[in-house]
Amino acid sequence: MHAGDQGQRAESPVAVAMGAGRWIRAASVDDARGRRWRANPDPGGASAAPGQEASLYSGAAGIVLFFLELAAATGDETYLQDARSGADYLAATWREVRDPTLYHGLMGIAFALAEAGWATGEERFSVAAREVADQVVRSVRKFDEGIGWTGDPAQRGDGGVILGLLYAAGILGVSAYEQVAVEAGERIAHLVVPGHRFGIETPDLPMDAVTPGFLSGTSGTGFLLARLYGVTRDERFLAAARRGADFVRTISAVSEKCALVPHHVPQARALHYLGFCSGSAGVARMFYELYRVTGDPGDLDWVERLARGIVNSGAPRRRTEGYWNVACQCCGAAGLLELFIGLWAATGEVEHLEVAGTIADDLIGRATRNGGYRWYQAYRRLRPGEITADTGYLVGAAGIGAALLHLSAAREGGSCRRVILLPDNPFPAIPVPMSLL
Repeated sequence: MHAGDQGQRAESPVAVAMGAGRWIRAASVDDARGRRWRANPDPGGASAAPGQEASLYSGAAGIVLFFLELAAATGDETYLQDARSGADYLAATWREVRDPTLYHGLMGIAFALAEAGWATGEERFSVAAREVADQVVRSVRKFDEGIGWTGDPAQRGDGGVILGLLYAAGILGVSAYEQVAVEAGERIAHLVVPGHRFGIETPDLPMDAVTPGFLSGTSGTGFLLARLYGVTRDERFLAAARRGADFVRTISAVSEKCALVPHHVPQARALHYLGFCSGSAGVARMFYELYRVTGDPGDLDWVERLARGIVNSGAPRRRTEGYWNVACQCCGAAGLLELFIGLWAATGEVEHLEVAGTIADDLIGRATRNGGYRWYQAYRRLRPGEITADTGYLVGAAGIGAALLHLSAAREGGSCRRVILLPDNPFPAIPVPMSLL
């Protein structure tokens, strides 16, 4: 059953997040190691990302983060127990994971364990997080121009690992993580256009394609380099980040203070994704991070241009080639919701919070409700008939629920509860605009 009447649309973001939690709980699988969650517990229900039982993207690590936030938002200790059980599973199984990356591997597991340790006060989770991060550091490889892990400089590869290590250095108090992260970042800073492995075959893209987006392209790597500049004040990182930002500006479609970014060039200049992974919502993070570390108003202007481009496209109501039937954090409405909440938290401009509310209403209206809330979507743009729903964070209900909880925190104003943002999110992790403090 899909929502349609006014009463359903009026449901609060927290209530809908609790509904998502109910559906995710139906997917739980407990054993001696702890708790994991199936990708889709519906009878015959299809999933876009099965088989990643521990990952931040679609597995236990992301779901642990969601339950930590749901516990903080509701005061319900049973949600905290869900998170503990999931963290137990991560602590027991991380050695089986070979992938070092943030979204699909060890660095995301370390992030979730560290957050679980912080929220619960249980040192065993922090100890496990250090063990995971230590393994990532031990697994670093030498390349011709420095060190790394996967050889891929983008956020889906070494960029995400570096971001995770910078985060771990702070929350776990291990300065060696930052040292390794900075050294690995130096190799990426030498690239002509950050974020690309020219001549390397990429699924679904031509060999000579250049992607300006966040997870697999220039903007995510530019974001990382700006973050490294903020940490080190090494001008080499800022210069490299500026090369990436200048490239994105050059290839974007700009009109009347709006901007849209092509999915890849030169072949798809007219295909403008809006979401986080490859579109405006992700590209905006690079420009905001540059603004955060330099104070250059031109960077904030580009964040606003990208946001206006999203609004002027007709999203969330209007579907386009770059904004199709997709709800998740990765490429859909929840990623747009995070952008506009973040912009409000950074600027205090009420119009951003109003847009966030419109996106949330659309998300709530699209939910399938029986037995808890989930979102069926066409996760893969090129397969519009392949309709799936997932429990995970970047791909499904956990991340959508988390975005709705972030909106609730923003609306509460005086709330002091902690909001968990991933290391790739540059916006203030507090529910009150910085300008009003």
